[in-house]
Amino acid sequence: MKILVSDKLSDRGVEILRNGGLEVDVKTGLKPEELKEIIGAYDGLVVRSATKATAEIISAAKNLKVIGRAGAGVDNIDIAAASKKGIVVMNTPGGNTVTTGEHSIAMMMALTRNIPQATASMKSGKWEKKAMEGREVFNKTIGIIGLGRVGSIVASRAQGLKMNVIVYDPFITQEIAEKQGYELVSLDDLYTRSDYITVHVPKSKETIGLVNKEAFAKMKNGVMIINCARGGIISEKDLIDALDSGKVAGAAIDVFEKEPPDNWDLALHPKVICTPHLGASTHEAQENVALAIAEQIVDYLVGGVIRNAVNAPSVAPEMLSKVKPYIELSEKMGRFLSQIIGPVTSDRLKKITFNYTGEASDLNTEPITIAGLKGLFSTIADDVNYVNAPILVKERGIDVVDSHTTREGVFTNIIELSLEFDSGTRYLAGSVFNADDLRIVRVDGYSIEIVPNGHMLVIYNKDLPGTVGSIGTIIGQAGINIARLFLGRDKQKGTAIIIINVDAEVPKETIDKLNAVPNALSVQEVFI
Repeated sequence: MKILVSDKLSDRGVEILRNGGLEVDVKTGLKPEELKEIIGAYDGLVVRSATKATAEIISAAKNLKVIGRAGAGVDNIDIAAASKKGIVVMNTPGGNTVTTGEHSIAMMMALTRNIPQATASMKSGKWEKKAMEGREVFNKTIGIIGLGRVGSIVASRAQGLKMNVIVYDPFITQEIAEKQGYELVSLDDLYTRSDYITVHVPKSKETIGLVNKEAFAKMKNGVMIINCARGGIISEKDLIDALDSGKVAGAAIDVFEKEPPDNWDLALHPKVICTPHLGASTHEAQENVALAIAEQIVDYLVGGVIRNAVNAPSVAPEMLSKVKPYIELSEKMGRFLSQIIGPVTSDRLKKITFNYTGEASDLNTEPITIAGLKGLFSTIADDVNYVNAPILVKERGIDVVDSHTTREGVFTNIIELSLEFDSGTRYLAGSVFNADDLRIVRVDGYSIEIVPNGHMLVIYNKDLPGTVGSIGTIIGQAGINIARLFLGRDKQKGTAIIIINVDAEVPKETIDKLNAVPNALSVQEVFI
């Protein structure tokens, strides 16, 4: 079998592939049309961040069985297109965790002590000691948004610097935080109390612009901001305004909304120090991910063992066709539920329960549960896959219950997913009608049959005449086509839910108009 390595990979990684009995071609710097022309000859593709495995490239890959990303992020791979063709997409989560966390600390220290500015000043022949006076981080409060793998590294290093560590992460329990010596706080508390704020959440529709004008207004005067996570989580325009006003004393930025930037205003700002996305760029990290992805590809192509796949759980081949629709449904349910609760909820998640009824209860439900956890945490953790999803849940101290009921009800099979928060429980039920027809059949207290696919609007509203018409008019005026519309009612409460499949992403201004409809209680866009 033939492997194409299209981005720079360490020699040891290439050696592992060849020692595994695979024929390897290393061809870096290929233009998209060049990659498209040759990809049909290969069984495996190894990339880092430069190669874009687009739907067009994947369509031309007649023999491709696996795409391996030497790193955590898979933004440069069209996972949907790969999944449709049965191509396994693997990554190497955790391989660059330490180096990204260390870079965040290094950026914080360089910002605090004006090291880049002082270096530039001296290289220009100046001795500006007084102008370069800095701060101490000792006894200062650092607010960490997101206590995942990288956030945890930053927190532990900050503790070593004798900083006061406060954390916002609704998917970490109080017990876990206290055990690690961190104080768990609300997002607003973090904004108001922190001397330093560092972001460690994945980039998603829900987190884009998370730190914005309203957030800066709540912060201390003179706060310092660090972002080594993903560009766009902090609004660049709002950050520039906060720097200009003096609200933010300085910012250390490794990631940008567009890379390289089209607009260099943030990078050139005198209160900003910056690096060109170097968070994972250490020799050790690049060597680690190269060796890991090479070993994973050999394991899969030679031994049939799947590790760290983002789109395929480990299931015995003879059972895959029967279990696959349930795996897909469970993951869709997790993604749906994670988006309607939102990743910035102030509620604490305590317990996740999966209940399988009817035909679903007869299956090996472990991979189905794992798929649901992966979907649930896909908007919370940046490198979640079928392998590490259960670990992420365990690390956060959240209980997971998997139960089976043999009885059949209205549907021959049911997957129930419930999340228990401090303030109450959120609930979904889904059913496999057939392999190509997956449905969500209950949302909280509402009976409804939804096709969970693509862009969807989830609208809770008062059950009064004219509401559906008003909503449809606004969507039509925005030039957005409605593919399907589903309704559910709670007559006792006088409320309803409207779920609409639309053909395109809904602009924010349209969401705002929908929220302004008199009977609308909440409007959210979900993408599955």
